[in-house]
Amino acid sequence: MNMQCSDDDSIPVLEPDNLLIGNWIAPSYDNDEITYKRANVLPEEAYGMTFKKNGVFVERSSGWCGTPPLVFFDSEGAWQLDDKLIKIALEYYPNNYAWQIISLTENELVVKRALTEQEEDHRELMDLFDEIYKLSISVSCTDASDWAFTAYGAKACGGPQGYIAYSKQIDTAAFLQKVEKYTNLEDAFNTKWSIVSTCDLPVPPKEVVCENGFPALK
Repeated sequence: MNMQCSDDDSIPVLEPDNLLIGNWIAPSYDNDEITYKRANVLPEEAYGMTFKKNGVFVERSSGWCGTPPLVFFDSEGAWQLDDKLIKIALEYYPNNYAWQIISLTENELVVKRALTEQEEDHRELMDLFDEIYKLSISVSCTDASDWAFTAYGAKACGGPQGYIAYSKQIDTAAFLQKVEKYTNLEDAFNTKWSIVSTCDLPVPPKEVVCENGFPALK
């Protein structure tokens, strides 16, 4: 992260082949859309961003802490334009995000948040886990002997994310297939996106008990 203002914030010449290149300031919000105004230079004490011709992205902000007096600094990253999708990679959180261009003129840029490929992969994981969880509680727990449990997920450092209970009255083969699919998908997700995690492993439970109609692992 570069804590100094850039030496040359001025990009006054329009690039007719790519109107995105330049300085953009004064964001205004309307639901999920953000509108920026073009400027010759970034303001000293306000938010702004720059798309440079060489693929460098500069964001001037005060960070997450909004306690006065605000100190603005520049953070550098990279940007890439894929049709109307702007992909941005920064050195700090959020590391990767994307914007969908709604409109772009010589003076105004309107964008809205779009999912990155990593976020889409993560959503697929969460959707599958939601299916697994709903199946796991689809039967009321009244007799613990009718229940079992299994490990699920894959930590980046190795081992499962945790354990989940399931009723023997459901289609257990289909349920365990979903758990296996989720575990394999999470392992692939960790490798694809270089995910890191702690190496402590969850303690395997000894039994399932019924508490107020729901299964609990002990």
